[in-house]
Amino acid sequence: MKKLHKIKKIAFVKDRLTIKVDGSVYNLRLADISNKLTNASSEERAKYEISPSGYGIHWPLIDEDLSIDVLIGIKNKRIRHKESISA
Repeated sequence: MKKLHKIKKIAFVKDRLTIKVDGSVYNLRLADISNKLTNASSEERAKYEISPSGYGIHWPLIDEDLSIDVLIGIKNKRIRHKESISA
């Protein structure tokens, strides 16, 4: 499986999320990205899962999912496969 993103670091300091993605560091205000994370405890924030494809992050204790593309403000182009229809 090809990884969309390489996520190296996720940290929370006060009201901010710092994330290192594909070699770049992003420092994001929680209030701008997620009400659930803004209101979550340190323990809830600390328990997360990065998807195997590198597409997103899931926080199971607060049932929150965030796309890396949305967090860092990019769009990945999806490859569309044409299906052949035989008559």
